[in-house]
Amino acid sequence: MPVFTYTYRDMHGGVQKGTADADSEEVLRKRFEEQGLTITELTMIKAKSPKTKTYGKVRLQNLSVFCRQFSTMVDAGVSLVRCLDVLGHQTSDTKLKKILRDIGERVESGESLSRAMQRHPKTFNNLFIGLIKAGEVGGVLEESLQRLSHFLEKDVELRRKVKSAMTYPVLVLVMASGIVGFLVAWFIPRWMDILVDLGLKKTDLPAPTKFLVDVSGVVTHYWWMVLISLVILIFAYRLFVSTRFGRRVADRIKLKIPVFGKLHHKICMARFSRTMGTLLTSGVPILQAMETVAGTVGNTIMSDAVLEARARIREGDRIGDPLEASPSFRRWSCI
Repeated sequence: MPVFTYTYRDMHGGVQKGTADADSEEVLRKRFEEQGLTITELTMIKAKSPKTKTYGKVRLQNLSVFCRQFSTMVDAGVSLVRCLDVLGHQTSDTKLKKILRDIGERVESGESLSRAMQRHPKTFNNLFIGLIKAGEVGGVLEESLQRLSHFLEKDVELRRKVKSAMTYPVLVLVMASGIVGFLVAWFIPRWMDILVDLGLKKTDLPAPTKFLVDVSGVVTHYWWMVLISLVILIFAYRLFVSTRFGRRVADRIKLKIPVFGKLHHKICMARFSRTMGTLLTSGVPILQAMETVAGTVGNTIMSDAVLEARARIREGDRIGDPLEASPSFRRWSCI
């Protein structure tokens, strides 16, 4: 990450200097503007380092066990380097083993634990880094790790409940699709042959039956076109949701789908509440906590509502008022 040297004027008009790391000049200027300060001079003194090798994503269950064991060892007075070395040898997850080895080497060379973990964004998200940083600053790293472990355990439990709740509807959908496919591809053509043998013409059939026979003909004779069309539709959908506008449209539809929309909304609310509570309990400032929560909710519509509430809180509003003004939080904001 690039390192910048900056000069700014404080609240009393005095000139202050310092250094900080940020992704870009715009990010650093925005960080100061949020505190009511304006940078007068800004110079990059260290370019962005080469891209750190990543090892993929680690399962939440393995990460939860790691946090629980890490907190126990830190609470017992074991050094960070020793903890990371022991846990790296104990874990059966090869990805986590490589990540812990890399973090241990960086911590041993003088880098902070949060900074070393920040180099593996696929494994440690903003919530993880924020809690670790708060634990380092407050000297309560073992408590932050315990909260992280509890949070991850609850998240794993929530995902398990969602999967079990979705199992029956998905099975019904798969069975229904299979039956419809069998009827269209095999049964209807043979049924139509029987009708022709009986002397019945296609023009004598009702309109819905004609439509079904035509669909069966397309699937039977032009199945390759149907397959190509499905692939194009899936590709177009993924391309559409990769844009900010497309993601907002898809997330808005997710919230309004019958039955599943309410389930998705409750999942997002559970993530919001649990993440917010964990961050605030760990001593993370409210504005930083809301910024982190906005990235973990899982829905851009609700994320935008959280960021808008954060902006109003920064201007002096209470926490509950801006959340209550949003349709996504109106029924749930009891703060």
